Amino acid sequence: MAAEAAALRQRQPAAMEEEEEERAWRAALSRSFGRVDALAAVACACGRATVPACRCPLSGQTGAIIGSTAVVALLVRDRLVVSNCGDSRAVLCRAGDPLPLSSDHKPDRPDEKARIEAVGGRVVYLNGPRVRGILAMSRALAEGSSLLGPKGDKYLKPEVICEPDITMTVRTVDDECLILASDGMWDVISNETASDVARQCLEDGSPTSGRRAAGSGEAASSSAGAPAAAVGQESEPRCYRAAALLARLALGRESSDNISVVVIDLKGRG
Repeated sequence: MAAEAAALRQRQPAAMEEEEEERAWRAALSRSFGRVDALAAVACACGRATVPACRCPLSGQTGAIIGSTAVVALLVRDRLVVSNCGDSRAVLCRAGDPLPLSSDHKPDRPDEKARIEAVGGRVVYLNGPRVRGILAMSRALAEGSSLLGPKGDKYLKPEVICEPDITMTVRTVDDECLILASDGMWDVISNETASDVARQCLEDGSPTSGRRAAGSGEAASSSAGAPAAAVGQESEPRCYRAAALLARLALGRESSDNISVVVIDLKGRG
């Protein structure tokens, strides 16, 4: 992103046109996602991606089908730039209502299904729609890479791609918070409930007062089970408390997938 910004300043040393800047952001983010996807071929089980290959004790481990979703949000002056690959999701709470800033890449989404079939792939319904009956999302980073070889065997390419969808949203004074989370949370918590819980945590630190969350027995029981210290300690950032509560709520609703949650307070309340 820094390289793209420098190149943009050289092309337009004066005031940047909005369309040109938007193209620059999109290009930088697309290249970033492609870079992460490419690094998977040299990734070690310890998390390092280096050339020459890592020589730690975990370097000899092999794997079958691996991969990850990714959702990235950038606050750029008066805009919110969101880049998404897979079925993680970004939801903006604006004036008390949820506004999705990304669309999940599911294999049965009409445009994704058409793209998969255009390259010779199939969407097989096996415990839900899956690419070749294997993967429950149509885009991913490093999906299908095998650590058995130095360059990796891309089992699910070209059907599964790493190209992100990128949205740009103009911020308003009504924007309260932004929630970034993986499908393990969104599978069991609606946009409305997540927005309410996060907003209430940021407003007064009392998650049990969310009107939609209180309407659900599962939500109420999970909220009541949150540690009292997490509610009473103002030294603990409210963003952290909101994210932790959403994760606990997803666990309480017996989510069977990975749960990662980040809450960003757009009003600077902590």
